[in-house]
Amino acid sequence: MNALLSPEMLGLLAPAFFAALAVAATHVPLGQEVLKRGIIFIDLAIAQIAALGVVCGSVFFHAENSSVSFILALAFAMAGSGIFAWLEKKAPKYQEAFIGCAFVISASIILLLLAGDPHGGEEVQGLLAGQILWVGWKQVALTALAYAAILFLWFRFKSKRQFLFYALFPLIITLSVQLVGVYLVFASLIIPALGAVHFPENKRLATGYIIAFLSVAAGLILSVTADLPAGPVLVCAYAVVSLIVSLCKNGMIKQS
Repeated sequence: MNALLSPEMLGLLAPAFFAALAVAATHVPLGQEVLKRGIIFIDLAIAQIAALGVVCGSVFFHAENSSVSFILALAFAMAGSGIFAWLEKKAPKYQEAFIGCAFVISASIILLLLAGDPHGGEEVQGLLAGQILWVGWKQVALTALAYAAILFLWFRFKSKRQFLFYALFPLIITLSVQLVGVYLVFASLIIPALGAVHFPENKRLATGYIIAFLSVAAGLILSVTADLPAGPVLVCAYAVVSLIVSLCKNGMIKQS
């Protein structure tokens, strides 16, 4: 415990902790919107499409962790979001099927583009699992400012959410993928929403935030102390905490 609370350990965990909380701040309300709309895999598909943009920037423009990489990722994500918005109007019955196809096609193209790269496996792992323990304060601060602006628009203009959802969602996903990876993007969006689904509607947002905070704290501590990759541990932490909260709520319902 002393080693865990050492200044060096706290210095390592602090940027990752605030990065994960910043991601959760936007993902919890957006995840509940995704669950409400019934298009569960749209976040995973857009995250994979954004990752494809990052890989295209790396392969064709040798742009790694640069503004070019971000612009390409955002452009790909916006294009995917625009197509999904069009499908919601033209073919709502098959929208989820197209979303699933978009995910697997994007993932396959990434593997094909990196097939000849000796470091391709590492790049794919980084995109999927993320490198949250290595984010810096500057990246966290800039991303948090963008998230704050997005949250302001989301809560201020509730009547415009039909438009805002498809306009803001790709920006959020693009920012988050580069910060925490595809797996944690999906987990932080959907799992808290599922954990809070049995609560009254006016308490779901607060419950989702509580799940996210506990998951981030427990996941990062376990990752560092057990020397395990942070991304997958955080995903599992989200699942365990959400399950515990859901079981506690169900138990309270049965008792009453």
